[in-house]
Amino acid sequence: MARSSNFLDTLLTSPATERYRVGLSVLFLLIVWLVVGSFSQGLPNNMLLMAAAVIGGYMAINIGANDVANNVGPAVGSGALSLGAAVLLAAVFEAGGAIIAGGDVVSTIKGGIIDPTNLDDPRAFVWLMTAALLAGALWLNLATWMGAPVSTTHSIVGGVLGAGIAAGGWAIADWSVMGKIAASWVISPVLGGALAALFLFVIKKTVLYQKNLVSAARTFVPWLVAIMAWAFGTYLMIKGVSKLVKLDFTQSALIGLALAAVVFFAMRTLVGRKAATMENSTDGVNMLFTWPLIFAAALLSFAHGANDVANAIGPLAAINDAIQAGGGVVTSASIPLWVMLVGALGLAVGLMLFGPRLIKTVGSEITELDKTRAFCIALSAALTVILASQLGLPVSSTHIAIGGVFGVGFLREYLKSNYATQLHKIMEHHDPAEQERLKPFLDDFRNASVEEMENLLKQAKKKKDQVPLSKSERKRLKKIYKEEMVKRSHLFRIAAAWIITVPASALMAAFLFFALRGLMI
Repeated sequence: MARSSNFLDTLLTSPATERYRVGLSVLFLLIVWLVVGSFSQGLPNNMLLMAAAVIGGYMAINIGANDVANNVGPAVGSGALSLGAAVLLAAVFEAGGAIIAGGDVVSTIKGGIIDPTNLDDPRAFVWLMTAALLAGALWLNLATWMGAPVSTTHSIVGGVLGAGIAAGGWAIADWSVMGKIAASWVISPVLGGALAALFLFVIKKTVLYQKNLVSAARTFVPWLVAIMAWAFGTYLMIKGVSKLVKLDFTQSALIGLALAAVVFFAMRTLVGRKAATMENSTDGVNMLFTWPLIFAAALLSFAHGANDVANAIGPLAAINDAIQAGGGVVTSASIPLWVMLVGALGLAVGLMLFGPRLIKTVGSEITELDKTRAFCIALSAALTVILASQLGLPVSSTHIAIGGVFGVGFLREYLKSNYATQLHKIMEHHDPAEQERLKPFLDDFRNASVEEMENLLKQAKKKKDQVPLSKSERKRLKKIYKEEMVKRSHLFRIAAAWIITVPASALMAAFLFFALRGLMI
């Protein structure tokens, strides 16, 4: 089984298969073109509908390639899932979420960012939505190639805004809505990062920094996993199942609470059984979070498929209804099954063909993740969405997840710096003649993980005469606590991509609108 998993991982990431990935994606889009063409014969502007379907499929591929990494990346980086298993799991649940809970009606104007009634030419609506869809897909494609996870919602919002301004002037835009979207660039990652760091700090204090980790894990881990169960149960009710059955927040929270109770007793039994053979170490505690992480990756993917598929099929559904109605403006569109399938299958195809690169970026290239840290990121993602939805704050699931990754990374940096700096101050006054007795301690300290450094610090306080510090050793110690645990290059690249997502896709959409209008008139 491990051999087949390794083979799949290699196949998904091998540069030699790049041309096959491109070829398969083109084949998928060709199939979309032919299938839509077969049942749209006789419709006015059926060629435009066929082109829009291909663009919608292309958008869905890019959503799968870019956005899905945030759902499974931490699980892969922590080792809870192999890359191949994560891709298969996410592909199934993304497509399932899109088809089962994708909804019957989607707002095609993306939160009211433009007023389409201001358009002088009703035909411009179809051109506008087509340009917006293509621009959003092109920007996502570029961001994926750069290795930057960006918000697919912001990509399509920028596209609609740019094409809308090109079609109807500056007055067509609702700038108050755009202000809220701009605010989410800060709100989403800060909330996600703060919550992830908070939960990681709590786990360290209640479990990982305790002398008897097994006993601490038996007490606290079932509660932590139960909180995750409540968060995901409520999250799915609000963001996914509510499209099938209407539930208010209180009903959703109660269902989540019932699920949390079941999970709590199941986890307490499981941890109790494992305690007898469990290693009294961080690795032993990490193993308890393997299955919660796998379920989290699956549930995040399901909810993402149910919601973000609208970024691909919402505009496509609007174009379909507008063409069916003879080219008029449509602000809310019913979604036929074929449109839903284009989005669902496109998500799965994009994830399997191009998703591994971003999964590796999120899971291992920003900061080192273990299962405990990945658990905190997943829990933060669910809780932040719930909190933001109740406060009416605009947030991006992509920004939340990436903020969580950076949050745990910066917490690790802070803890290591804090411990090392304290140790430096404690040892600074010791006599250099005791350097030989200090050397074993320094060797242990240099090789210690962040979690082990507090114990070493306590030893230093108790045995100050055994841990003197020379000038050269102080320099070595400074190098240790100045070590970056978050790669700044990734931080700056991702932040820059977030900032320019809306204006970049808007400019592309405006250009494409003028080009498309010139071709159609």
